[in-house]
Amino acid sequence: MTEWKKKFAIIWSGQIFSTLSSMTVGYAVVFWLSIETRSAEVLAIATIASLLPQLLLGPFIGVLVDRWDRRSIMIFADLFVAACSAVMSVLFLIGNADVSLCYILLMLRSVGSAFHVPAMQASTPLLAPESELMRISGVNQMIQSGSIIAGPPLAAFLISVLQIPHVLIIDVIGAVIACISLMLVSIPNPEKKEDAPAPHVFREMKEGFREIYSRKGLLWLFLIGIAVWFFVLPISALFPLLTLDHFNLGAYHVSIIEVAWGAGMLVGGTLLGLKKFKISEVLLINSMCIVLGMTFVFSGRLPQGGFWVFMVLTLLGGISMTLYSSAFMVVLQTTVEPSALGRVLSLYGSISLAPSIAGLVFTGFVADHIGVSNAFLGAGVFISILGVVSFLIPAIRAQYFKKEGAL
Repeated sequence: MTEWKKKFAIIWSGQIFSTLSSMTVGYAVVFWLSIETRSAEVLAIATIASLLPQLLLGPFIGVLVDRWDRRSIMIFADLFVAACSAVMSVLFLIGNADVSLCYILLMLRSVGSAFHVPAMQASTPLLAPESELMRISGVNQMIQSGSIIAGPPLAAFLISVLQIPHVLIIDVIGAVIACISLMLVSIPNPEKKEDAPAPHVFREMKEGFREIYSRKGLLWLFLIGIAVWFFVLPISALFPLLTLDHFNLGAYHVSIIEVAWGAGMLVGGTLLGLKKFKISEVLLINSMCIVLGMTFVFSGRLPQGGFWVFMVLTLLGGISMTLYSSAFMVVLQTTVEPSALGRVLSLYGSISLAPSIAGLVFTGFVADHIGVSNAFLGAGVFISILGVVSFLIPAIRAQYFKKEGAL
């Protein structure tokens, strides 16, 4: 714990390259598919391919994360992604790659992420003091949001000057750098109980669920968080449509909104990373849920000439989303036993994806029938209501507010 800053500086130096290269290559593959096929169906399948492994394998992966050495998991996950990209690059070079192999590549890269992300998140409480977890989460958000901002334009530039096989090699380089940084630090694993029963996947999965539903306040936050993502992901997919259809603007303005959302995430991560705030994490979660919902509500009520107000609201939405996500992560890291944290994080990732995918499926139908603006308005109202309801649930108040004197 005394050298946590040095350890995280080494880890983050590798993660910056890995996250940016991975994000860039992911966008590059999507751009290449768009150029080659001009098919919305192909892009939809590509999106599902990148999400499905985490949805289906998450609960099982969480068991392995808690059972195996977490540093080794992260290193092998990065090497696996590098190997997949390298093989795909070779197949492109010899002319044996096609769209179906791109789907496979996206799925395999998703498997690597499904191992790496919960292993890193579950290791954080063992590396740093509890009082620093919010700042660490903020820096992680800064790295992620910086990659979100830089990834698309960098991918578009690389696709214009390089062939897709050469772009894929960038993913290999980023993964190797991340592996080297991880090899330079020691990451402890949670203590194992001497009388622990023999390993059993389904029993350990059940224990992960028990960690959630045995704490009623955490269970309610878990359920509300899943409901929030049900609305957030589909609405985020409608940002371009609101710009194009409601404001009657073009691709340039669509890119401005994407940058505004990423910039908001970067600002939120910077705020958390630079300063320690003495505030209840759950108070922050509920408040940011309300703020995020209201940015959608006001966006849905804007007149045709209100694009620049929409940009400001999107910036605020990115900030609130980052504060919400970071605070939620700290709640999980400080509430759940370290030996079960990998399972809980993987379960949350998998369970929240299921309704999100369902929401994405119905997004087009809802937007076509009630209008994009009304979709923003309705989703924003529901998200804000979820934030208010979370303040009123007795189990959440008892577990997180009364002991801290926050309410």
